[in-house]
Amino acid sequence: QVQLVESGGGLVQAGGSLRLSCAASGRTFSSYAMGWFRQPPREEREFVSAISWSGGSTLYSDSVKGRFTISRDNAKNTVYLQMNSLKPEDTAVYYCAAGKYASSRFLRSYDYWGQGTQVTVSS
Repeated sequence: QVQLVESGGGLVQAGGSLRLSCAASGRTFSSYAMGWFRQPPREEREFVSAISWSGGSTLYSDSVKGRFTISRDNAKNTVYLQMNSLKPEDTAVYYCAAGKYASSRFLRSYDYWGQGTQVTVSS
């Protein structure tokens, strides 16, 4: 069982930055691939980024590539999402997720989900 708690969301102006954190419970964090997803208002949840258990492999959606950076610290049981050059279309609830298999773009690959943190980007 893995419990995930996101933090770091908030209100920021377009062009600004935020860093999201996702703290995981449990001693097996380092064996899980981790992902970030987001759900804009009135839309489906969508993939943002993922990282392998070792941190050696990362994935990004085309919409955030070059602006967002995913990383993890297995000693701290935490995964991060550094978000730069934010745009109003990045406004969403951001969720982190943990999966036992390789990092993936697909929601069904993840077994555990956090409650989400709101990110609002004003124009």
